Amino acid sequence: GVQGGIAEERRRLAATRGLADVVIDTSGLSIGQLRERILALVPSPQPSGELRIDILTFGFKFGLPLEADLVFDVRFLTNPYWVPDLKPLSGLHASVRDYVLGQPSAGRFLELVTELLGLTLPAYRAEGKSRLTIALGCTGGYHRSIALAEELAQRLRAHDETEVAVFHRELDR
Repeated sequence: GVQGGIAEERRRLAATRGLADVVIDTSGLSIGQLRERILALVPSPQPSGELRIDILTFGFKFGLPLEADLVFDVRFLTNPYWVPDLKPLSGLHASVRDYVLGQPSAGRFLELVTELLGLTLPAYRAEGKSRLTIALGCTGGYHRSIALAEELAQRLRAHDETEVAVFHRELDR
C-alpha cells in the first residue's frame, strides 16, 4: 500500500539523505513558504526583490505562449504586412518601427502598459516573483509586436534598474 511505498522510498533515498546538509520537510508548506525557506539557505547573487522582465513577441496564428504572465493583443494597430515595401521587413527595421510607432494609438498603448507595470511591478516584487513574462502578440508576430516590444523594453530599462530581455518567437519562422 501507500505506507509500504513510502517506507521503500525512504529506504532507497537514505544514502542520499545522509549526504544532505539540510533537509526540508515540505509537508504543509505553501510554495511561497518553501521559496522563503530555500532563499534563506542559499546565497543569492541577485539582491532580494530583484525582478527580471522577459518580453516575448508572438503571432496569434501560431498560438499563445503558455509561459506568459501577461498577454497583450496589438492587432488593433494597422498592419505593415499590407504595405508592400514593409511586408518583407521585421519590426526590428527602422521603417517598420516608424510605421508602427507613428500610429497615435501605439504611443498611448505603450504609455498605458508602462503605467500598468509601474503599478504592478512593486507588488509582484513584494510577492517574491523573480521573473515576469510579458507577451505582445499580433497576427504573425513579425511586425507590430516586435516594434512595440523593442520600444517597451527601452522604456522599462530607462524607468528603473530592472533587467529586461526581449525574445521574438516568430522572427526566424
